[in-house]
Amino acid sequence: MTELRSIYYIIKIMITSKFQIRTRYDEVDQMGYVYHANYVKYCHQARTELLRSIGIEDAVLEKHEVMLPVISFDILYKTPAFYDELLTIETSISVMPNVRLEFEFEIFNQQEKLVSTALSTIVFVDKTKRTPMQVPAFVKDLLLPFFKR
Repeated sequence: MTELRSIYYIIKIMITSKFQIRTRYDEVDQMGYVYHANYVKYCHQARTELLRSIGIEDAVLEKHEVMLPVISFDILYKTPAFYDELLTIETSISVMPNVRLEFEFEIFNQQEKLVSTALSTIVFVDKTKRTPMQVPAFVKDLLLPFFKR
């Protein structure tokens, strides 16, 4: 008797982008390493550029009175980055948001070695009421094509 096996592959649908930044002298500590807090800024810039690339710009969010405060940021440092290194930050959104939007980051140095990974969660907030809100329709419309099969 032949046993039939079915293999199902889950296709991970996501939005990804790459952003590069060169580390500056004022971002390095006395050990010669990029100071740890600067990685948060790098990830923020990468997140902003990913959103901009799909039409979700800060000015448009402000016009619609939507704020995106960070509610969590977790980072794991793998190896140090140094002054004048060109870092590449790969940013991904792998889950269609409802109220919260999660960004995954991988930061690589010039030798393509993993420097750090991070996960940041933001929440959509109504600027007037200062309360969480569902993802606005105009944002959902821009994100939806990336999550359709």
